[in-house]
Amino acid sequence: MKLTIDLDKLLEEGEINHAEYEKFSRLAARNTASLAFNILIAFGVIAVSGGALALVPTPVTAFAIGLGICAVGIAIKKANNVQWMLFANICVLVGALMFGGGIITTDEGSVRSFLIVAVAFVGAGIFSIISLLFVISVLSISSCLGSRTGYIHATYFLGISEPTLTVVLFTIFSIGLYQLSKYLEADYQNMAITASRTVVFLVNFGFWVGSLWGDHKEGGEIFIPDEVFATLWAIALIAAGSWAWKRNRRWLVNIVAVFGAIHFYTQWFERLGASEVTVLVAGLLALGFAVWLRAMNARLRSDK
Repeated sequence: MKLTIDLDKLLEEGEINHAEYEKFSRLAARNTASLAFNILIAFGVIAVSGGALALVPTPVTAFAIGLGICAVGIAIKKANNVQWMLFANICVLVGALMFGGGIITTDEGSVRSFLIVAVAFVGAGIFSIISLLFVISVLSISSCLGSRTGYIHATYFLGISEPTLTVVLFTIFSIGLYQLSKYLEADYQNMAITASRTVVFLVNFGFWVGSLWGDHKEGGEIFIPDEVFATLWAIALIAAGSWAWKRNRRWLVNIVAVFGAIHFYTQWFERLGASEVTVLVAGLLALGFAVWLRAMNARLRSDK
């Protein structure tokens, strides 16, 4: 277990004495030095790998280098050397990303390539016990349904080309991961829950896009109107929030609250437009919502 504490404040409040203060300070300095060393070594590995890739800029090079770095990182983690864990984690993540980039580039961004990357990241995540790899795996699977992001100067894009499939399939996926987590060991349980939470974001993004434009067939004909998505999204948020509240799932309560606010303001400005009055009222409601959410979090903490 790792904790973050303020030694100066604890000493001032009399929770620790000067001897304990000096002891913890020495331990903190030792860990800081080890952290800096790990980061420097990791940057060196990244620089060497980037240089090799620049000399031979092919997808096969990225694939091979990424696979090698990832294997080294997993081997170090399996050796269970605590001092090298940060370096090992960086190696696994950098190697996995290079490996995935090489696979996707080689297969020209096909659905097959994203599925291969998703499976590979799940495998690497299981061996290395790094939850972030499960998150990236979920995002790779979403790309198979046309989900994407984009950026141009000062503008970000979120694309969900199949909102209905995204909502239905990922809702099932999220529930399945949550149920699976109940039967796993602690480390793998956390990874499954992290993946499930990532899926919750994608479900809400699917609802969000659908509530604005609906779902269309290939010919452009509307398959499901935006009003249906808006209504179902509200029902889903209420149902998820009620379930989370009864079971004291604070993370889900907060996510429901955030996307509930996004849903409300999306429909508010979509239907009423942006004017002095609507912006003023929306701001007042946002302040009230923030106070309410803070009170709900305090109540959930007191119930634990």
